[in-house]
Amino acid sequence: MRGRDEDTGEFFSPSRSQNRREALEVLALGEKLVSLSEAQLAKLPVPESLLPHIRECKRITAHIAHKRQLAYLAKQMRREDDEVLEALRDALDENGEAARREVAAMHRVENWRERLLEGGDAALAELLDEYPQADRQRLRQLVRNTLDERKRNKPPHAFRELYRELRDAILGAREAGDDADDALPEQD
Repeated sequence: MRGRDEDTGEFFSPSRSQNRREALEVLALGEKLVSLSEAQLAKLPVPESLLPHIRECKRITAHIAHKRQLAYLAKQMRREDDEVLEALRDALDENGEAARREVAAMHRVENWRERLLEGGDAALAELLDEYPQADRQRLRQLVRNTLDERKRNKPPHAFRELYRELRDAILGAREAGDDADDALPEQD
């Protein structure tokens, strides 16, 4: 029995059904984590204590043993704080706040890349005003190489390298400004 407060008539604890629903939600979250690759897991705020359990669950392929290991992973996940589980759900949710920030940061970098390719030295001066730690010579070289690639219809190696260079410069500025929660993704 859960028990009731004699004065208010409210229950002291959640019902058995509510506990079961919460446990099944954590199990579903564990299944999502197990289905991710190592690179995808590295991008998520997964606690170090859960990583060995996730890897072990990936390793086991026998159906019942996998199911049992997944249940054990869910048990370990339920021991974590609710904030940790919410952060994981938000990071996995394509419509979550973390995903929106990541997409916005990616668009910022792509906009700067296009501005550099179209605006030349004027755009580079603006970029260096905003992000003084950026490497002027390296960016200028990458812009030149990218424009050359476009003229010759070559694969976009310098185009991608320019994105990575800009991402690193902007991310470095964010970390220096203690605004490191905007993660910038890799672009393929």
